[in-house]
Amino acid sequence: MARLASDIGTGKSYQSSRDYAASLGIVPRQHSSGDNQVYLGISKRGNRYIRTMLIHGARSVLKHCSGKKDKLSLWLQALIERRGFNKAAVALANENARILWAMASQDKEYDAALT
Repeated sequence: MARLASDIGTGKSYQSSRDYAASLGIVPRQHSSGDNQVYLGISKRGNRYIRTMLIHGARSVLKHCSGKKDKLSLWLQALIERRGFNKAAVALANENARILWAMASQDKEYDAALT
């Protein structure tokens, strides 16, 4: 947790949650021209330890989401069906990184009702 806190700080050094997630390397690289948007794989840049911990945590959540009926579990189950387990894990890690940035930049605690 200390590594994450030292990496994100107050969150003010990043303009948006996407910028923070991109600094960790868990946002797909984008190659766009006009209306044509192409998303490539995730990069290996950024803090390797934090990215690894976010993805491992996401994998743990994915293993236990089957059969549950809450909003997050239903989204994850559909995502696994559409994209596969590993891409769903990276998507959840990305979502968690964005939530962490929002908590740090707004100096608030996690509120599950907002997600």
